[in-house]
Amino acid sequence: MPDDSNGTFDLDGDLTVNRLGFGAMRLTGEGVMGPPDDEEEAKNVLRRARDLGIDFIDTADSYGPGVSERLIAETFGPDYEDVTIATKGGLWRTLAGDWPTCGEPEYLQNTLMGSLDRLGVDSIDLYQYHRPDPDTPFADSVGQLAEFKDEGYVDHVGVSNVSVEQLDEARDIVEIATVQNRYNVGDRDSEAVLEACGEYGIGFIPWFPLGSGDLGDRGEIVAEIADAHDASEQQVALAWLLGRSEVTLPIPGTSSVSHLEDNVAAAEIDLSDDEMARLTD
Repeated sequence: MPDDSNGTFDLDGDLTVNRLGFGAMRLTGEGVMGPPDDEEEAKNVLRRARDLGIDFIDTADSYGPGVSERLIAETFGPDYEDVTIATKGGLWRTLAGDWPTCGEPEYLQNTLMGSLDRLGVDSIDLYQYHRPDPDTPFADSVGQLAEFKDEGYVDHVGVSNVSVEQLDEARDIVEIATVQNRYNVGDRDSEAVLEACGEYGIGFIPWFPLGSGDLGDRGEIVAEIADAHDASEQQVALAWLLGRSEVTLPIPGTSSVSHLEDNVAAAEIDLSDDEMARLTD
C-alpha cells in the first residue's frame, strides 16, 4: 500500500501506522463464535495483509471469544515485527452469541489480563473500551483504562461507540488515541464524532466500513463511480473513507486472501473532488 497516496497516521504522535488497516473479527467461526473452519487460511490472510503493507490489525477479546487474539498471536508473535495490534474490552459473550456490555473496572482488569495472555505481550499497543455500559459510569471505565496506561499495561487508549460528549469526557481523563464508531458512505450517524476527531487529531476507525454491501441511498452513486473507475463498489466505498478525512483509519475485514487484495487495491483509486462531493453530500 503506497504511503504517499493515502498516508500514515501517528497515534498520540509517536506510533505511526498505515491508514488502511485490517479488522480481524471475521477470522472466527460463524456468528463470531469459536474458531474458523480453516485456521491456517485465517493465518494466511493475516500474513498476506502484512505483505501488502497493512501494519495495523484491530481485534477484540470478544471475537471468538479469544479466538481472533489467539490467531493473531500465533501468526505474528512473540515479537510482532512491523505490526501494531489494537484490541478491545468491555463486551462479554453468551452461549447464544449475544454481546452484553460490562464496563465495571474489575471486569476490564480481567479482560485486559486475558488479552495480554493470549497475545503474549507485556503491553498492548492500543487498548480500546468496546462500548459504554449504561450500568457503569463512563468515567469509571475510562479511568480504569487510564490506570492501565499509567501502569504500563497499554501504550495507547481508545474508545468505541461514543458520542462527542463521551469523547470529551474521556479526553478529560486520559489522552485518547483513537475512536472506533460505525461509519461508512451510507451511514453518517457518527459524522459529528469524525469532525471532532479531525479537530483533536485523534484517529477515527470506522467499523462496518463497507456496510455489508448496503450503502443506503448512496448506493446508486457508488455504483456509477465504481463503473467509471472499473472498480468494485466496495473499493470505491473504501477509497471514499480514505479521502473523507486524514484521520480516518478504515479496517475492512475478510476471511479471504483475494477479498483482502481487492480491499487493499482501493488505496490506488484516486477519486476526483467532484466524485468525493457526490458521495459526501
